[in-house]
Formats: sequence, C-alpha cells, structure tokens
Amino acid sequence: MLRAQHSLIHRYWHDTTVQMSDFKNEGVVASSAWPYQANALKAEGQPVATVFPKEGVTGWADTTMLHSEAKHPVCAYKWMNWSLTPKVQGDVAAWFGSLPVVPEGCKASPLLGEKGCETNGFNYFDKIAFWKTPIAEGGKFVPYSRWTQDYIAIMGGR
Repeated sequence: MLRAQHSLIHRYWHDTTVQMSDFKNEGVVASSAWPYQANALKAEGQPVATVFPKEGVTGWADTTMLHSEAKHPVCAYKWMNWSLTPKVQGDVAAWFGSLPVVPEGCKASPLLGEKGCETNGFNYFDKIAFWKTPIAEGGKFVPYSRWTQDYIAIMGGR
C-alpha cells in the first residue's frame, strides 16, 4: 500500500521540522501529523487546521525508563516523580498538543487552559489505535528489523 501511494505524496515524514517546512515552502496541503506540528504552524500564523477522521487515528504513549545501572537512580526517580505531577503533565500536553497521562493535568495547567484536553482529543480517546512495535512471533509476522528496513526503502522511493 505504501509503495502504491508513494506517487501521490510529497514524502513520508519522519522529522517534524522538515514536515513543517514542507507545509510552508513545498506546497504540501494535507498530511498526517502530530498536534505539535499543527500547533507550531498555527503559532507562526500559517493557515493550518486539523481534523479527526471518522475512521479514527493512530497514536502512541511515551514512556520514561530508568537504566538498571543508572549512576544516580535517586535523582532519576525524583525527576520521574516530578514529571508526573499534574501541572507538568498539563504543561507538556499544552506544548505538544497531547493528553496528560495524569488526568488531573487537564485542570492543573494554565498553559493547557480549561478546554485543552478536549481540544487535544480527550473525547476521542476510544477511537485512537495505539501503535505497537511489530513482533515476529516465531516467524508468523515480519520482524521489526525487516519492517524498519522496508519502511526506510519505501520512504526513499524504492
């Protein structure tokens, strides 16, 4: 499917800065994107709007991990705990155009505002298909390494 679509698109994006430049300088008029790009383009005065297709969208949940041999695990845990406070979660959601992992973050950030979580898609949460890293499952599926290799080739036009 991606190879068949390739002639219809300017490029498969993988870099937010490049994608925003494509909208401003290369004549791109429609694309999948993260809320971050839309928010940044709007802040620059670009005529950009977003839509949530009736078919749904893809999404992901970021995680913070601690290395098992971290030199300063107490400091790392303090940072992780701070990053999970409602205000910080709300501030990050406002900047990126995402939803806070801590629901209280929806009301704790002046940056996010009263309707920020609604604007960022809180009411559509059940229509988000979350990304999953491809797993080979004993040869039943294509392994992630092969999937990555093929995707890079498709992005390059091969």
